[in-house]
Amino acid sequence: MKQTMTAATQYQVSAADMEVVLALVRAGTLLEAGRRLGVDGSTVFRSVQRIERGLGRPLFERSRAGYRPTELGLELAQHAERIEVALEAARSATHTQDRSASGTVRISTTDTLLHGLVLPALRGLADAHPLLQFELAASNELASLTKRDADIAVRATRKPPGHLVGRPLGPLRFAVYGPRPAGRRRAAPSDLASCAWLAPDDAMPEHPSVQWRRRQYPQLGPRYKVNSILAVLEGVAAGLGVGVLPVFLAEGRSDVTPLSDPLPDCESQLWLLTHPESRHLRRISTVAAHLAEQVRLA
Repeated sequence: MKQTMTAATQYQVSAADMEVVLALVRAGTLLEAGRRLGVDGSTVFRSVQRIERGLGRPLFERSRAGYRPTELGLELAQHAERIEVALEAARSATHTQDRSASGTVRISTTDTLLHGLVLPALRGLADAHPLLQFELAASNELASLTKRDADIAVRATRKPPGHLVGRPLGPLRFAVYGPRPAGRRRAAPSDLASCAWLAPDDAMPEHPSVQWRRRQYPQLGPRYKVNSILAVLEGVAAGLGVGVLPVFLAEGRSDVTPLSDPLPDCESQLWLLTHPESRHLRRISTVAAHLAEQVRLA
């Protein structure tokens, strides 16, 4: 015990140590932590062992699922994250001579929001800030902003995660759409029940359109299941059937027509999410402010 106490008292945690701990907390595995640090997993393993020996206390619990931080490991990672943010802010200040932003901003969203809202909203931003670069990831899974898998997330949700900073961008409304034959307008519920339907597949069971259809037509099985809302839109436009689509995505199309009014019990909210520790970085705050201004749903 005396030897452990002495080691913990004498060992001085370095900036490099903090970087290793933070990488492993974010990654959860040695291999992924090494990839983030530009070294191999065995180097990360040896570094963690060295730090733990020096401190005389464990920083991680090992399991087959990966590495889970102890209370001390999580505390060190939080300090390391603040240092990382401060360093990035300092570098930005020294590299930028004018008021333009620079660096890479990673944006996570879905394919529907990317093509329908985010990409059009980024027009003009590159001209104003030529040193900005973007990494755009479209997935139905919310990227972890805490683990820095993304800097900004644009997501549809009724309840955003409480640990993130969110800006509401407006209500996300849905309606039933069909292909646009001449003269077709609103359809009665009985007519819709007899139509061929397109819908997201089982990978999106919580999507508002899926839940609405199951409530309204519990006996109805979609004829076509696809892996994205964009595919539902293109299938409807191709004349395969009807489907529930976001109004913002379908209203500008000439090849689909609404068969219902916006569905009040199928509404969600669009949010722009950032991490509280990094939202003040110039590159992130610039892009977030631009998106918040350009992406507005009435």
